Amino acid sequence: MFAARVARAGLRASAQQFAVPRTAVVNGVRSYAAAAAQDVKPPVALFGIDGTYASALYTASAKTAALEQTSKALTTLGEVLKKDPKLNTILEAPTLSVSDKQQIIAELQKIAGADKGDIIKNFLATLAENNRLGALGGVCDQFATLMSAHRGEVELNITSAQELDNKTIARLEKAVAKSEFSQGKKLKVVTKVNPELVGGLVVEIGDRTIDLSVSSKIAKLNKALTDAL
Repeated sequence: MFAARVARAGLRASAQQFAVPRTAVVNGVRSYAAAAAQDVKPPVALFGIDGTYASALYTASAKTAALEQTSKALTTLGEVLKKDPKLNTILEAPTLSVSDKQQIIAELQKIAGADKGDIIKNFLATLAENNRLGALGGVCDQFATLMSAHRGEVELNITSAQELDNKTIARLEKAVAKSEFSQGKKLKVVTKVNPELVGGLVVEIGDRTIDLSVSSKIAKLNKALTDAL
């Protein structure tokens, strides 16, 4: 695993977040995106450090027609980070030396795969230079948001008490696609599991939420009984 390889390289993990002045971060992002065309803009406005880096990466990728390739690379990196929490601890370590960062970038590049125009390499180097490697997971999520908007997708979040089978997910997607909630856009289905729901589902699309969970029904019943007493 990547975390093990990094550990063998002599890195010391730390949970403490290393903070640098915001001016350094912003200037780092600006220098990274300086070569991007002025007329290339992200489809939606994002905020915060993660959003700023994701927007700069989107602009740089769009200029070189590498959006899909960059998206695939960040999706892969994001999945690896979520599967191995130890990686985030390593990336956030405030004691990383220049050599440590170079080794981490090299490993991350291997995971990301092909890199047209060194987009990913330059992006990771910028994060490392500004001591923001710990923000990588957030940037991956924010970039996915930009790509969904670019593709004209609307996110359909389905939360259930237990993992749903593909047939059930397909039926829900089909039902929502035919409803007014989809607004005629392509749906991007995201499934989550939350045992606290007890049973049923919570469906979120855009700014709308349909709560069909057992926990919600129990809460309403408890409120009704309390009010009656």
